[in-house]
Amino acid sequence: MTRSPTATPGGTLVLDSGGLAKAVLRDRTVTAWLSLARADDLRVITSAATLVEVIHPRINRPALEWTLSRLVIEPVTDTIARHAAALLSDAGLHGHEYAIDAMLAATALAAPSPTIVLTSDPEDLTALCGTRITVIKI
Repeated sequence: MTRSPTATPGGTLVLDSGGLAKAVLRDRTVTAWLSLARADDLRVITSAATLVEVIHPRINRPALEWTLSRLVIEPVTDTIARHAAALLSDAGLHGHEYAIDAMLAATALAAPSPTIVLTSDPEDLTALCGTRITVIKI
C-alpha cells in the first residue's frame, strides 16, 4: 500500500553531522534508529549545512550517496538562517563554532513534531532548542 500524497509523517528524525557520519559507516545504533523511523513513518532529515561538516576526501562516497538518497536534505533558507541567528542570540552563543548547529537546530524546529535529533554534541543542541526537541546522544 502506498501512502497518500497528502499524508503527513508522524514526526521527524534529524541527523546532525555525527549522526550522518555514523549512518554512512552503518553504525548499529544509528541504523537501528533509522529502521525505527521508517517503521514509525518518521521523516528523516538533515540540514544542507550539515553536508559541509560530513563530506571530506576520505569519506566512502558510494555509502554517503546511498545514505543521502534515503533522507531529505533540507535547504538553508533565509527563514532558517534568521531563525538560527535568533536561536544563537537567545542562547548567548555566536560565531562560526555554533553556526552549523544553529542551522540544524532551526531546521529541526521547523520540522513536523515530535522531533528527535541524533547528535554527537547534545549540549549545543539542547542549549539552542531547550525542550522543544528530543536530543539523543549517539
